[in-house]
Amino acid sequence: MGVLNVTPDSFSDGGFWRKPDDALRHAVAMVKAGADIIDVGGESTRPGSVAISADEELSRVIPFLERLSGELETLISIDTSKPEVMRAAVDAGAGMINDVFALQSEGALEVAAHCEVPVCLMHMRGRPSDMQKAPRYESVVDEVTSFLERRAQDSLDAGIDARHIVLDPGFGFGKTLEQNLELFRAIPRLREIGYPLLIGVSRKTMLGTLTDKPVDQRMVASVVAAAMAAAQGASILRVHDVSETVDALKVFVALSDVEIPADEANEAFAAKFCRKG
Repeated sequence: MGVLNVTPDSFSDGGFWRKPDDALRHAVAMVKAGADIIDVGGESTRPGSVAISADEELSRVIPFLERLSGELETLISIDTSKPEVMRAAVDAGAGMINDVFALQSEGALEVAAHCEVPVCLMHMRGRPSDMQKAPRYESVVDEVTSFLERRAQDSLDAGIDARHIVLDPGFGFGKTLEQNLELFRAIPRLREIGYPLLIGVSRKTMLGTLTDKPVDQRMVASVVAAAMAAAQGASILRVHDVSETVDALKVFVALSDVEIPADEANEAFAAKFCRKG
């Protein structure tokens, strides 16, 4: 999954792709580099960010989605938590909803069920504006696992097809470095919930803290983390550096005795929704 933020303030690429022509070229380049999904976001959810109105988010993403869906056959995901944006984005050509609030906004579950597209349910403690203010857990792995299980069941109860559900533990969203590391090591346990798992650590603060590198110098760390996540069973890798991540996965598979795990849920999702398989 290649990240494409059409925002002025996202933590890594804010402002880079605000012009539609630039954003389209970047999307095409990511697909050529090996992206199976393009994740389009119109609102920053970086730590400390402030929410924008639905109208502003719609104005940022809908015209671009209409253009992008006309240019690419690749699956397009809309990164949003607003039901009205979900509905309009799917009408404009998006084939997946990626929600950092796990469809907890009023009306989001119903809209997602009506849209009949895959949904990614992410865990976050708090909200972007305050999520990194001393997040506390008795057990981060147990609490994240319980939350994701509960939201998956809520989605099923709302009428969302089990084959449409993807889970995201939400690295960097209301978690300290130590909590992120503990959660990363628990990826195999999270897979046991039974749904495809999306992992997004690309360029995040946890990698900056480990390497003492600014956001624009975290590509190597991001690629290493992505390969490790894949080796533990991640189904979808949400990344900024698509070409480098694809190369790393090819080399990892060729040189190691460890096969990237596959299961029926992963394979069914890829076969149904990712047109390149």
